[in-house]
Amino acid sequence: MKHLNTPQLSLDRLRLIDEQQFDIRIATDGRWFHEGDEIRRIELVKLFASVLMRDRTGDYWLVTPVEKGRITVDDAPFIVCEMFVVSGADKRANEIHFRTTLDENIVLNAAHPIFLHPADNVQNFRPYILVRNGLLAKLSRPVYYQLAEHAEKGPDGRLGVWSHKQFFALEL
Repeated sequence: MKHLNTPQLSLDRLRLIDEQQFDIRIATDGRWFHEGDEIRRIELVKLFASVLMRDRTGDYWLVTPVEKGRITVDDAPFIVCEMFVVSGADKRANEIHFRTTLDENIVLNAAHPIFLHPADNVQNFRPYILVRNGLLAKLSRPVYYQLAEHAEKGPDGRLGVWSHKQFFALEL
């Protein structure tokens, strides 16, 4: 994935704490597992997600004031499951909002842009949105199709959408 600027405050501050490898994995579909078993308590998953960080090398960590442990993320740690549009004075002023499966709300804007990353081959690309601190959410297929319904040709001739008076391309 493309390198994203990730704040290093917490990880740098915790350099003196021994690194651990937690047996936690986030699957491609956004489900969290511990020692191979799915974590079904959504409150616990939300708690873990609140301390999730991604470092400059692309590794994922759960970081608290007293410990840090590396975890495995198969694709992106979050999945966008809903989208809605708040109409503005014109199409360019519309606000596109997303909600993840962990109830995080993200507005498509300069701080939370869309990225396209290669899928299984270089011909197919998957859309992601920056949630926070280098953490991405993958747009589910239904949400991407809903987003595509709002697509139009932008100033550079590519298809994309407007949100917060900024154009976001949906193709390379």
